Amino acid sequence: MDKSVFDTNSQQTDVASKIVVGLERISEVFRTLLWEQAKVLGISPIQIQIMIFIDNHTNEICNISHLAQEFNLTKPTVSDAVKTLESKNYIIKNHSKDDGRKYSIALSEKGKAIVKSTSNFANPIKDQLGDFENNQLNELFDSLSTLIYKLNKSGVLSVQRMCYACSFYENKPDGHYCRLLHKSISNAEIRLDCPEFQNAPNP
Repeated sequence: MDKSVFDTNSQQTDVASKIVVGLERISEVFRTLLWEQAKVLGISPIQIQIMIFIDNHTNEICNISHLAQEFNLTKPTVSDAVKTLESKNYIIKNHSKDDGRKYSIALSEKGKAIVKSTSNFANPIKDQLGDFENNQLNELFDSLSTLIYKLNKSGVLSVQRMCYACSFYENKPDGHYCRLLHKSISNAEIRLDCPEFQNAPNP
């Protein structure tokens, strides 16, 4: 039986385990920063994340079903969060003309002001990356983007809008190529969340 990645003895000879533990530490920092913002505003962390997501994505994917998939939550949980945001006048529901039961979610002016004051909550993490050399950042991003893609392919990560999983992406012998942009792209230009993303057909 494999030992847990959190076993401090086996970690010393297993770099992969150390990386997993390191990522877990970083996720703790992310959660802490998010909770600090939530306490100030009197809303939950997921409500902040929903508003930030809405502010940065198209109406087509700003609905209960997609938000539930995006944050790996049940539809009732997301629906409750949206109801709370609506009660605080942070969001607006835009109902479909064809089906009044369906709606997309947009930010109100009040909601936009909240997002403006909170969307930089993760900057303390980004600030530390400022001390890295460009080649270090590129290598780190290349490893992270590959890991994210593998987690998606294995079913651990449900939502993916990155180049590697896109129908426009092509892995050519000389590197990455985007058929939408009609050009080669570097490792640093790989997108993790692309607005033009289209699911590639299963092989």
